[in-house]
Amino acid sequence: MERTSVLVLGGSLVGLSASLFLSWRGVPHILVDKHHGSSAHPRAIGFTETTLEHFRTVGIADRIPQVTADQRLRRVKVTSLAGEWHEETQWTPGKPQENTGEFSPCTGSAISQDKLEPILRNAALELGADMRLGVELVSFEQTGDAVIAHLRPRDGSPEYKVSADYMIAADGAESETRKALGITRSGVGHLRTLRSVLFRCREADGYLGRGYQQFEIVQPDFSGFLTTYGDGRWVLMFDDDRDRREDELCASIERALGRKMPFEIITTGRWDLAGQIADRYASGRVFLAGDAAHQLPPTRGGFGANTGIDDVWNLAWKLDRVIKGTSSPALLDTYEAERRPIGWLRHQQTFSRPDYSRSVGKDFVADPLFSNEAMEFGQMVRSPAIMGAGSTLPAAASPVEWAGQPGTRAPHVLIERDGGPGTTLDLFGRGYVLLAAAGAWRTAADGLSLDVVVIGDVVVSVERHSLNDRFGIGDIGATLVRPDGVVAWRTTDAASTAALRTAFERVAFTINAGGDK
Repeated sequence: MERTSVLVLGGSLVGLSASLFLSWRGVPHILVDKHHGSSAHPRAIGFTETTLEHFRTVGIADRIPQVTADQRLRRVKVTSLAGEWHEETQWTPGKPQENTGEFSPCTGSAISQDKLEPILRNAALELGADMRLGVELVSFEQTGDAVIAHLRPRDGSPEYKVSADYMIAADGAESETRKALGITRSGVGHLRTLRSVLFRCREADGYLGRGYQQFEIVQPDFSGFLTTYGDGRWVLMFDDDRDRREDELCASIERALGRKMPFEIITTGRWDLAGQIADRYASGRVFLAGDAAHQLPPTRGGFGANTGIDDVWNLAWKLDRVIKGTSSPALLDTYEAERRPIGWLRHQQTFSRPDYSRSVGKDFVADPLFSNEAMEFGQMVRSPAIMGAGSTLPAAASPVEWAGQPGTRAPHVLIERDGGPGTTLDLFGRGYVLLAAAGAWRTAADGLSLDVVVIGDVVVSVERHSLNDRFGIGDIGATLVRPDGVVAWRTTDAASTAALRTAFERVAFTINAGGDK
């Protein structure tokens, strides 16, 4: 029987991201996927600033083209692409659409899923990932200290078994792993099934110069949703599950375009409009991620694939510490505690917005809407691995309001470090980091496995707001940032060995020499 630390099920965006993040951290793992490559239909497009920050940390952001300010996703109502254009529709009514760029060194990417996946796959392989495509999971069972997976190559080769310390199930919305574990789901449920047609029409790209990429087609006897992948490929979505002949598809495309343009049909698609959040994200040594944990429709906020990538960013460093023996296995319990509320928050925010609110029944209770910047940069994370993220705090807020609040993403601030420009986000990613306002914290941190960065010594802010203010630590305090860039603890008090040791041992679930947390 083969043995590995982690078995990753699924070779799409979330599974590949998990493999990349684990590889970067040096965690041995095997990824299996029943497919041999990416889907012919591009599916997702649009990856957020936070997702690009994760890819930046592991060193591949320069492989992914990022958008400029005038390329941000916008939607407009039209009679057709070449016809009359009416009002712009907002994703979050009453909230600013523009992103000022002050909260991240990244701008996000409009790359399509079928182009991003090979980048992730190759990067993980370069770092030593063991990927087995064309291999499917037959069954699995959990023992006291392992997950035993029965695998079958689809080329007819003999079945074999792999023993893994842990398993990540990124096997999609219809996850057989979730079903085998008996995990139910909650939410608005399955609303309806929709059809789409993918086609190539380079002439239509000429209409993108006006700054819109999504088009709500409204005609007296015809409606649809038209959007582009930015490379000559377009997709027309229908609001029903009717199978159309090729001549009907061509006629619909012509009506959506509004005038004669040469086009070529590539393929058709069928997808479920649903909102379903797993009632548990973990069972024993198995963790759900991506659509297996939270099925959400496409949104302009990127609440689908991006949420899944963030799942495995949260999970990879915890697996790393537990497998290497620096943290108690109890640290892994915080994955569900931290990620399931985020999945639920994004479910509520999706179906509370106009794009989908009309699709849900009258029993759905809408939530107040958070701004785009709050949802992207200011979500609150709560678990025993964070001190000071009280239940009375909101689920999201602007990073300016948070000012380094424990439970939120560490602020992006432009800095000078080692004589060169950078961002505070460059300080985080590998291990725990103590960002301190005074040098006395170096002594306080003696004997603890964390990096100490002293403001004014190692780093200097180049912005008008000081690092002390942006992180909320005053003139003598400090903040403890986790490997995933989330603030775990902070204080405005003077350096204290006892306070820091207590905080670090609690939030990192550290194991002492006797083997106890």
